[in-house]
Amino acid sequence: MDELIGARLPHNVEAEQSVLGSMLLDERCVPEVMEHLRSEDFYVSQNRAIFEAMQSMFTLNETIDPVTVIDKLTVRGTLDAAGGRTYILKLLDVTPTAVNVAQYIKIVRDRAVLRNLDEITAEIHEVIASGEGEADAVVEFAEQKIYEIRNEKKAKGMAPIRDVLENTYAHLGHLAKNAGKLPGVSTGFSTVDAFLSGLNDSDFIILAANTGVGKTSFALNICSNAAKSCGKAVVVFSLEMSNEQLALRLIAGDALIDSKKLRTGILNEEEWVAIAHASENLANTKIYLADATGVTVNEMKAKCRRLNEEIGLVIVDYLQLVQSGIKSDSRANEVAAISRALKIMAKDLNVPILCLSQLSRSSDKQERRPRLSDLRESGAIEQDADVVMILYRENPETPETVKLLIEKNRHGSTGDIDLHWDGKYTKFTSIDTHGY
Repeated sequence: MDELIGARLPHNVEAEQSVLGSMLLDERCVPEVMEHLRSEDFYVSQNRAIFEAMQSMFTLNETIDPVTVIDKLTVRGTLDAAGGRTYILKLLDVTPTAVNVAQYIKIVRDRAVLRNLDEITAEIHEVIASGEGEADAVVEFAEQKIYEIRNEKKAKGMAPIRDVLENTYAHLGHLAKNAGKLPGVSTGFSTVDAFLSGLNDSDFIILAANTGVGKTSFALNICSNAAKSCGKAVVVFSLEMSNEQLALRLIAGDALIDSKKLRTGILNEEEWVAIAHASENLANTKIYLADATGVTVNEMKAKCRRLNEEIGLVIVDYLQLVQSGIKSDSRANEVAAISRALKIMAKDLNVPILCLSQLSRSSDKQERRPRLSDLRESGAIEQDADVVMILYRENPETPETVKLLIEKNRHGSTGDIDLHWDGKYTKFTSIDTHGY
């Protein structure tokens, strides 16, 4: 029944049940549902409990079907809260077909937006009733709240050693046939590739720096280099910059055009030619930009799964802006959950994930070489990451010289790499190869 805003908040029981039933009937529906819905979108408490169990299973790459979901709820101690075994099996009966899951999702999401709007309206009314604040401030508060609504948008069993050895032998054979080539995706920086052997499948790689050192620019340099060298899709999730801002930076680095000129549009004919050539080069790559704010790891994972391309690299800018999608008693615990989920995502998709991260403010003030412990909410990040790299400007008087500190490397050695930074082009190069 579709309830109106009268006695109760808007929701549609049948649509919620059909979303869950579709996931139970056809696991192929799961990524699409996870991309578009969150637990709070379900109004009925039983449905919310079931979805949260499925959400956990999806994050951990566990098989989702009636038996496994019932078992998960039992282990979590929430089977009764989810309506029990009878209610879960009932979901299969009340779902007309999994083919229409997109429509069920839309109905559930629409009702959730209306409930959010009702809640926001109450907040706005409370602010107005308090008599505090000028009209402009209240209007700005209301606009911001509405804007937020508009912009929300199998665990494996044990494997016998025989099977593992067969897979390992095949991998070694592949490496032997491609002797001299990087086993991972090239960063475009020979010294970085020498340390890391490229960016390897299933690796969770952290690139950290203080504000203003250039971590986004370095990541975009890697993005451009990797997309051109590997021929696979490179996906960039930017939680801070728009797609257009990212594109301008990519063009600046490729065309070697002053980024300030690109922002103002004051360009001569020669520069327009360079921009056209760079744009054509970039257009021929498989770079995908997503500037969604408030995105969760599950949503990023679902988007990647639905991309009809072989993915070579995923870049996330940056970790502290990613949403966990779950309630937590502290931000540190929330970041720990995000970090772990990103590592699982890298393993599940079998692609390297390069995730940018902030350093704690104290590391900048103390004027010393940053270290692993300077990662903001560092414990879990340091533990989950396969590689941790830190960009560090040792001498503020020579901003063009930047060090890349390889502070953790599960596959090899650690050490320092000297890079040259050209802020005009937002471009990094190896210190021994720069010069334009």
